[in-house]
Amino acid sequence: MVARVSTALAPAATPAPAPTAPRRRTRILALPEARWALAATVAFLLGLALDLTGAPGWAFGPLYAVAYVTGGWEPALEGLRALREKTLDVDLLMIVAALGAAAIGQVLDGALLIVIFATSGALEALATARTADSVRGLLDLAPTTATRVTEAGEETVPTAELGVGDVLLIRPGERIGADGRILDGTSEADEATITGEPLPVVKRPGDDVFAGTLNGAGALRVRVERDPADSVIARIVTLVEEASRTKAPTQLFIEKIEQRYAVGIVIATLAVFGIPLAFGAELTDALLRAMTFMIVASPCAVVLATMPPLLSAIANAGRHGVLVKSAVAMERLGEIDTTALDKTGTLTEGAPEVTGVRPLPESGLDEDALLALAASAEHPSEHPLARAIVAAARARGLALTPAEDFTALPGQGVTATVGGREVSVGRAAADSDATVVQVTRDGRPVGTLALTDRLRAEAPATTAALTALTGTAPVLLTGDHAGAAAWVAGATGLTDVRAGLLPEDKVAAVRDLQDRGRKVLFVGDGVNDAPALAAAHSGIAMGRAGSDLALETADAVIVRDELTTVPAVVRLSRAARRLVVQNLVIAGVFITGLVLWDLIGHLPLPLGVAGHEGSTVLVGLNGLRLLRESAWSQDR
Repeated sequence: MVARVSTALAPAATPAPAPTAPRRRTRILALPEARWALAATVAFLLGLALDLTGAPGWAFGPLYAVAYVTGGWEPALEGLRALREKTLDVDLLMIVAALGAAAIGQVLDGALLIVIFATSGALEALATARTADSVRGLLDLAPTTATRVTEAGEETVPTAELGVGDVLLIRPGERIGADGRILDGTSEADEATITGEPLPVVKRPGDDVFAGTLNGAGALRVRVERDPADSVIARIVTLVEEASRTKAPTQLFIEKIEQRYAVGIVIATLAVFGIPLAFGAELTDALLRAMTFMIVASPCAVVLATMPPLLSAIANAGRHGVLVKSAVAMERLGEIDTTALDKTGTLTEGAPEVTGVRPLPESGLDEDALLALAASAEHPSEHPLARAIVAAARARGLALTPAEDFTALPGQGVTATVGGREVSVGRAAADSDATVVQVTRDGRPVGTLALTDRLRAEAPATTAALTALTGTAPVLLTGDHAGAAAWVAGATGLTDVRAGLLPEDKVAAVRDLQDRGRKVLFVGDGVNDAPALAAAHSGIAMGRAGSDLALETADAVIVRDELTTVPAVVRLSRAARRLVVQNLVIAGVFITGLVLWDLIGHLPLPLGVAGHEGSTVLVGLNGLRLLRESAWSQDR
C-alpha cells in the first residue's frame, strides 16, 4: 500500500510567484546557414567599400571570392547532390547565374546575388527553427524532477523515470511532473500553457492534471496516469515534428512541376542567350541578360509558398491543445463543407448525472432520503450509473449507510442490505432524454431516479459555429436511442439526426454524404467511431476520453476535449490555405513582372536579384504570420 499523504505534509508557505512560461528561441548565429551568410555579407561589404574607393583589384577581389565561397558552397553542394540524383535544384541555378556573372566581369553583381541568396537561406532556416521553437518550448515547462511517494516515504526522482501508477506529491507553487489524476488535496492549476485558459482551474480529487502546468496554493497527491514520454506536452511535440516531415498536396504538386519548370528555365535561358547572339548582340550583353533571366525566373518563392503557413498553423494549434498530425491533415481540414458529430463523449460529457429524484407518495421518503437509500446500496458498485448516484448524494451532503450482502447482476442492477432492509436499484426504462432506475425496498417500489448524459456547455456554440462555417448544420450520428439523440439535437439546434447506428452504419452515413459531393469532417471519441473517422475527408478525435484506436485513426486530436476548438482549428486551416494562395500570387506576380522586364526592357542584374530574393523572403515571412497568438484568438 502507498502511504496516504495529506496536505499537512506540505510546508505552509506562501507559494512562489508563477514563473512565466520559458521561451525557447534559437539564436540566429546558432544556425550554420546564418554564420555562413554573415561571413559572406561581411566579406562582400568590405570588398564593396574598397571597390567603390578605387582600390586595386588585388585588394577587393579576394574579398569577393570569400563572399562567393562562404555564401555559395553549401547551396552548390546541395545542388550537385541533387544533380547526381538526376534532379535540377533551384539552388544550383542561382550558383550558375552568379558564376556566369563573374565570368563576364560582373563580379560585384555575382557576389551580391550570392550574399542575398545566402541571407534568404538563413532567414528560411531561422523561420523553420522558430516554428519548432514555438512548440518545443513546451518541453521546458515540464520539471526535470518530481517527488515520488513510496511506502518508505518521499524520494526525488527524474521525471523520465516515472511510471504509470506512481504517486507524486505536488507542493504549492511547483510544476506538475506528469499527467495524472488527483487522489488527495484541493488546489488551483494554471493550465494556460496547455489549454489557453487564462484563469487558474480549481482541481479536486478525481480531476486530471497535466505535466508542465503550475500548481497553486494547495498540496496535491497525484497518481501518474501516463508515461512521461506520452504526456500531453510530449504528444504535442511529437505530432508537430511528424507533421513537419509531411507534405501537403499543394506542396507535392509544386515539387512535381518544379523539375520540369527548372529544366524549362535552363532551355529558356539558353534561348535568351543564343537568339540575341545569333542576331549580332554583344556576348557580354547577351550573357548578362540570360543570367538575369535565370535568376528572376527561378521558382524559389513558389517552392516556399506552401509549407510555412501550414506548419505555422500546426504549431499554433498545438499550443492550444489541438494536435494536427500532418500538413496534409491541416490542409484538408480547411476543405470541409459538412460536419458529422458523435453524441456520447463528443457533444455530451460521456458520464451520466442524476437529474431527477422522484419518491413515490406511499413510500414515506423525501428526495434526500430516496437518494441516500439508493446511494448506500450502490456505493460498492463500480458501474457508471452507480458512481453518478453516489456522487449526487455526496453533492447534497447526505450520509450513507454501510451496505451489507451486496450483489450485482449484469443488466439488472444491484441488491444490498441497508439498515437491515433489502434495497434494490435497477434500470427501469429509457426516457426520452434520460435513463430511469427504480429503487425498491423489501420488494416494494419506493421511487425512481433519472440520469442523463450531461450536454457539454460549449456544444450549442460549437454547432452554431460549425453551421456558420460550412453553411449547413452538422449531422448527428449516434448509436444511442432516438429519444436521447432527439434531446441532444434539440439542445444544440441540429435537425439531421440519425440514431441507433452501428459502427458500419456511421461509415455508411459518412460515405453517403461524400457520395453527394460533400467533404465531411467527423468528430468522435470511441472505438465505434474509428471507422467513420477513417472514412471521412477529415477526422477529429476527442483526446481525454478517446479510445486509442480513435486517436490513432483521426487526423487531429483535441487534447482537453474543448469542443470549441473544432471550429477554431477549421478556421485556422482555412486561414493557412488563404495564405498559401496569397503566397502563390505574390510569387507569380514577382516572377512574371521581372521576367517581362528582362525580356522586353533592360532589367539590371542587382535589381533582378533584389526582386527575386525579396519575394522569397516575403512569402516566407507571410506564412509565419499564423505563429502569432492573435491568429488563433481571432479565429475563435
